[in-house]
Amino acid sequence: MRILVDYNALEQAALAEVAKHTAELEAAALYNTEKVIAAFRNNMVSDYYLKPTTGYGYSDVGRDTLDLIYAELFKTEAALVRSQFVSGTHALAVALLGNLRSGDELIAVTGAPYDTMQTIIGSPVKTPGSLVDLGVTYKELPMKGDHVDLEAVKNAVTSKTTMIHIQRSCGYSSERKTIDVAEIGRICSAAKEANPNVICFVDNCYGEFIEKQEPTEVGADLMAGSLIKNLGGGLAPTGGYIVGRADLVENASYRLTAPGLGGEMGATLGDTAREFYQGLFLAPHIVVQAVKTAIFAAAVFKGLGYDVKPLPEERRSDIIQAITLESKQRLCDFCVAIQGNSPVDAHVEPVPSPLPGYQDEIIMAAGTFVQGASIELSADGPCREPFNVFFQGGLTFEHGRLAIMAAAKRVGPKEA
Repeated sequence: MRILVDYNALEQAALAEVAKHTAELEAAALYNTEKVIAAFRNNMVSDYYLKPTTGYGYSDVGRDTLDLIYAELFKTEAALVRSQFVSGTHALAVALLGNLRSGDELIAVTGAPYDTMQTIIGSPVKTPGSLVDLGVTYKELPMKGDHVDLEAVKNAVTSKTTMIHIQRSCGYSSERKTIDVAEIGRICSAAKEANPNVICFVDNCYGEFIEKQEPTEVGADLMAGSLIKNLGGGLAPTGGYIVGRADLVENASYRLTAPGLGGEMGATLGDTAREFYQGLFLAPHIVVQAVKTAIFAAAVFKGLGYDVKPLPEERRSDIIQAITLESKQRLCDFCVAIQGNSPVDAHVEPVPSPLPGYQDEIIMAAGTFVQGASIELSADGPCREPFNVFFQGGLTFEHGRLAIMAAAKRVGPKEA
């Protein structure tokens, strides 16, 4: 028998849950906005920096200044912010391939990485041109519940270990939570206790501007992410970034372009410079909209009886909300509802299909202004048990609220 639900009462309860967290979220947004404005002011950003360049892109002062701003924001020696990165996965691959050589050892200390990272590493599926294919040794440490096993890290990292990989977000897993900045600091300390020279590399996708600190402030040597997620503020049309120790960023730049060329080249085409700068300025505020939407989604679907991760009351360290829907039909219904309440392609119905870099069929709802932009309202998930949907983004909380309620009504309550 189908359970009757008072959706109005459910919505009001979810709004009350969001209200409990608003002051803390807005405090982080204010802090991070102040950081961005200070970085713009310190680097004397002017209208001239927002102009496009062509060809080789030599002496692109807007591009080079944006690098300086990112380095200041993340408190690192160097940064590489480029439209030539086609995705966050690409930025991560460049960072890894630029700094690992045949015979080096890489250890993933947060369990199995996100699906597209597995193809870069070449494990468990062998991939031509992957790290394993090029002779890098790879090991993987399972997490201890929701946390990294620090003793296991100390035991696994040796003088032969070149790099550890830390994935901040949960990826396509409902078995672990997103790791906060404080825990990333403890992981880096444990690894460096075992080998002071080990490179601590962080996949920071979905995590920027959630907290007042970033992983590079607590021990990460190298970090990468996407501009069509948090830092693009909904305006960046493409791109990614790498920040960290100067030598490591330089090595990565040679992989992005060519040895000897590095970050000295790469034109800023069209209106990209303005979108990168303006998107970064808006990012702290936009991230709060996405987090409020995630809390609202967690509260609504918990109220419908589904397992959600994180719980509505838990502190966030990224913009992702996982909901365990337990059936392929519910997963598809959720994504269809989100797509149907999108500003772009609302008339299109998403269906599961193969996607490059993924091992399972994926269903994805992304009626976004920028194709695949995860800071805009989107939902996706692999068509495998337990049929988790991973919901993220929202340029405005109002839009997120409308879309989530539509998804709740289409999916319905979990059967008793």
